[in-house]
Amino acid sequence: MKARSVVVYTVLRLLAFLVPFGIMMLFPLFREFYWLAAIFAALIGLSLSVIFLRRPLADVTTGLADRRAARQAETDEDVEDAATDP
Repeated sequence: MKARSVVVYTVLRLLAFLVPFGIMMLFPLFREFYWLAAIFAALIGLSLSVIFLRRPLADVTTGLADRRAARQAETDEDVEDAATDP
């Protein structure tokens, strides 16, 4: 897994939340009800990430799956070697 793909995905997800939140905080209504702006920004950020961030998410999940498969393969080989060695 590349750390770069995780960082890119994390930064893009944060931007998908912070940009709508910042824009909504410019309105007087949302300054008073900041929690409502946070809820709307979370929903907008979730929608944007589902639509536009499929490739970075796929890169991150592929890296995690490869890392888990490599770790599993190493442990299986170690167990087999330990069982066959006297």
